[in-house]
Amino acid sequence: MRPRLIGLTGNIGSGKSTVARLLVAKGAALVDADELARQATGDPAVLLAIAQQLGSDLVRGGQLDRAATARRVFADPEARLGLNSIVHPWVRRAMAAQVTTLLASPEPPPVIILDIPLLYENGLEHTVEAVIVVNASLKTRLERVTAGGLLSADEVRARDAAQLPLAEKVARADFVIDNEGDLSQLAAQIDSLWALLRQAA
Repeated sequence: MRPRLIGLTGNIGSGKSTVARLLVAKGAALVDADELARQATGDPAVLLAIAQQLGSDLVRGGQLDRAATARRVFADPEARLGLNSIVHPWVRRAMAAQVTTLLASPEPPPVIILDIPLLYENGLEHTVEAVIVVNASLKTRLERVTAGGLLSADEVRARDAAQLPLAEKVARADFVIDNEGDLSQLAAQIDSLWALLRQAA
């Protein structure tokens, strides 16, 4: 039976990665747009395009200065669009290749999860059968992300503001996971969701 293609999205700090990990543990395959975006910026052709379009100071020693790039693109919508126009086509090709490989597998997974942070922003909801949105309050998301010490509250807010409001994503979702509680509460929701996904398959 053909695997179901299911989109997974949510805003920064909502817990998308944890939900993805729990679904993989159930037997889903994961195609991760964020991971592929990191791989994209290791491609010399992508790095050259970034240096030419956004500034050579963002590429140091053949590697992207991620912190400097993030500061620039989240402060400048035009720069963010420029970066996305370089990276997103690479990521979409890589995602399509991964999905093709999974579909051609002798024992394909029952569900393929496409983890795409900007799924709605880029109009990709029509490329999947259904969309899961992971929901959590901004307060909770700020606490989670800043606890790691990598981003300040202002940086988290800037990244959140660069996406569609999470409430809008929730309203458009086929499935909503409430990630305000602890891991056991989240796992219980994933159990129910997995049953629904398998039943529909």
